[in-house]
Amino acid sequence: MSELVVGRNVASSYAGFELGSTVKFGGGTWTVVGVFDAGGSAFDSEVWCDAHVLNQVYLRPPNIYQSVTARLASAEEFQRFKDALTADPRLNVQVDREVEYYNKQSRQLTTLITVLGSIVALVMGIGAVFGALNSMYSAVIERTREIGTMRALGFTPGSVVASFMIESLCIALLGGGLGCIGVMPLNDLTTGAMNWSTFSYLAFAFQITPPLIGAGVAFALLMGFVGGVPPALRAARLPVVVALREL
Repeated sequence: MSELVVGRNVASSYAGFELGSTVKFGGGTWTVVGVFDAGGSAFDSEVWCDAHVLNQVYLRPPNIYQSVTARLASAEEFQRFKDALTADPRLNVQVDREVEYYNKQSRQLTTLITVLGSIVALVMGIGAVFGALNSMYSAVIERTREIGTMRALGFTPGSVVASFMIESLCIALLGGGLGCIGVMPLNDLTTGAMNWSTFSYLAFAFQITPPLIGAGVAFALLMGFVGGVPPALRAARLPVVVALREL
């Protein structure tokens, strides 16, 4: 009997893989008899069946496998397990931990996502800096009288710079916080991508973690700082007489 068990990402991402449904491929009809949860690992995007049945359907030679996953009693057993396999002259295998194996398999895809993500972040960062510059320069122009009054009352240029920088950082913090809230609906959203090393489609879920939120807020503050320095210096250097003429 041709039976399948599928990962939860498969069942939720692709139509026709619900529990009890039938799927046709390889010239046979398969029945989905179970859905398993692998805790967010790569197994969640896999479809499992009996190896002997699969070999018969695809007319593949028996006892030939591309990869085998073994669960050891403890992590410390890995080296002994690896030595036993690699020392056997009957076997020609490469033994890796699961994380290392998938890192090698997805290295090309990971590099692509990292490069594209960095380019997008750089472009958006430049846009954020220009937005901060525009907002703060407008604030300086609109508050020329306030700046002149402050300077006439004895506020130092450093105090003026500090006030504008605090305002710029507060705006950046607010924007970064709103951005983090805006992406929260994407948490645990399942999507997929082609693994060009194995030509398999890997489903994965986005994870919005506290370190990522912290990095996003820190990046927003950095953009606010960079965009706030030039307007703050311009405000501090504004001559008191020129500023008071705006009264």
